[in-house]
Amino acid sequence: MNEEEAKALASKMNFRHEENTIIAVLQHFQTKDVLMVGNMNYEALFLTLTTGKAHFYSLSRRKLWLKGETSGNFQIVEGMKVDCDEDAVILLVRPLGPTCHTGNSSCFYRDHLDIRNG
Repeated sequence: MNEEEAKALASKMNFRHEENTIIAVLQHFQTKDVLMVGNMNYEALFLTLTTGKAHFYSLSRRKLWLKGETSGNFQIVEGMKVDCDEDAVILLVRPLGPTCHTGNSSCFYRDHLDIRNG
């Protein structure tokens, strides 16, 4: 997407969550598995749209980050869906390696029973 199109789309979003962010859900573009959930500020969304790689805003570190920047496990954006309130997106991605920092393909690798039982 070119910069003007990216600015137009990002400007329509409702950055109403913590620290002026939207919620971003990463979903595998083929399997539809949910890979992770993160936050995006305006700049992260703009960079995602213009580079084709998922960028986020870290609430804990209060800074922008490119997913895969240190690991090489980039998330290549194949498509995007915007919710009805324009405060959340689903990024349909082609992961270049595991998405989770634990080395798992998804951050959602634990069954709820694993958590309940300790």
